[in-house]
Amino acid sequence: MRLAVPRRLGRELGAAMDHSGSNSGPAGFRHPAKVRTRVPGHPSHLFEDTSGNMDAQPFEPVYEGPTAGFGLARPGILSDPMMSNLAMAYGSSLASQGKNIVDKNIDRFIPVSRLKYYFAVDTIYVAKKLRLLIFPYMHQNWEVQYQQDTPVAPRVEINAPDLYIPAMAFITYLLVAGFALGTQSRFSPEILGMLASTAMIWLVIEVFAVLLSLYLVTVNTDLTTIDLVAFAGYKYVGMIIGVIAGLMFGRMGYYIALAWCCISVVVFMIRTLRLKILSEAAAEGVLVRGTRNQLRMYLTMAIAAVQPFFMYWLTYHLIR
Repeated sequence: MRLAVPRRLGRELGAAMDHSGSNSGPAGFRHPAKVRTRVPGHPSHLFEDTSGNMDAQPFEPVYEGPTAGFGLARPGILSDPMMSNLAMAYGSSLASQGKNIVDKNIDRFIPVSRLKYYFAVDTIYVAKKLRLLIFPYMHQNWEVQYQQDTPVAPRVEINAPDLYIPAMAFITYLLVAGFALGTQSRFSPEILGMLASTAMIWLVIEVFAVLLSLYLVTVNTDLTTIDLVAFAGYKYVGMIIGVIAGLMFGRMGYYIALAWCCISVVVFMIRTLRLKILSEAAAEGVLVRGTRNQLRMYLTMAIAAVQPFFMYWLTYHLIR
């Protein structure tokens, strides 16, 4: 039995299906929903769109630093050629004034001009000086030449004291000592640092002791503190030779080489310092007379005789 559908209801269903089919397009495809746009002048538009004016007026930040209160708020003032030239000239003047102040006051603490004299050496001088330190027996003339009351530079005068050989000898002594300790598996940075500080402390004590002795004996001499440091530093050359001989030939080689170097240093010190400490009569070979001259002679002998003790004390523990 068939159910009868009213004709009016069928017509309405057919019209609705025709309307939906005409708007859907292909099967399964839905048109995007329509977006409602707002009119710019509409009352409901809360914010104004200003993105279109970004290219018309670019944003320029304003510098407001510590100098803003002095009229330098614009960064372009530093790029002004006149202002930059003035700033460079002012900075150069300050640097030159500071350099002049340092140059005038640095000599009060470190005599730079005098130190340049003690490092005025060359290769020929170094070779001759090392030969003189090891074989001083054949050298005859021990006087230092002067030019207008100023001693000649060491590179010209072999008898002049220098600081280059003592400084290099001290550094080489530390390197050789570190190598000797390394061959015996006893090397460590702490031991090497202690060795360097010990050698430096003994050097300072020796120089101050000589200065005090010269003051007590009232010796009128041209010896300076730097001269004493140079003469006290020459013994490191013999110490290096002794340690190297000990590493190559054992303890017997160490004792033989060190004994030779000790005698050489004593002869070198006596023949050099006697012209500085003893009187002119003693320097010329005349018999030393008088209590003061005898004290000067004893002081010269003591300074020379103490060198072997330092040479042995600072090297004997490096050879086993």
